[in-house]
Amino acid sequence: KSQWKLLHKDQNELNASKPVFLRGINEYMTQQNAVDLALSADSRLASAYQTYQALLTDIRGHQAKALGRLLNTYQPTHSAMDTAITSFKKNYEAVLNSCRLSYSNGPIEGINRKIKTLKRIGYGFRNLTNFFNRIALIRE
Repeated sequence: KSQWKLLHKDQNELNASKPVFLRGINEYMTQQNAVDLALSADSRLASAYQTYQALLTDIRGHQAKALGRLLNTYQPTHSAMDTAITSFKKNYEAVLNSCRLSYSNGPIEGINRKIKTLKRIGYGFRNLTNFFNRIALIRE
């Protein structure tokens, strides 16, 4: 239970060679061995973990066809993964487009954060034109 963060890591990022002392397990073992130990204890967790790793691989690799195949062939296991897959299926086209295209709303979110910070720090501007001018200066 104390090593739950290891289950969220990408399978390729787990250390399989250097044993470290893991609290909660109270043993020296590699991260890969700890994950294998957790997966061997519960078959539903193992199937959800394999689905999660496949989703991670397909999304990070921008493999829209493989992701679509995974969503279409998924068999419900009565776990929390069913809810996530249902949400993916409900937004099927948007999920596949996010894999196909390299668009991101990150820059827009950054600008919005700067504007909100300016509003919070400024405590109101006497002149609205000055506020808009300050926003224009931030964007440059």
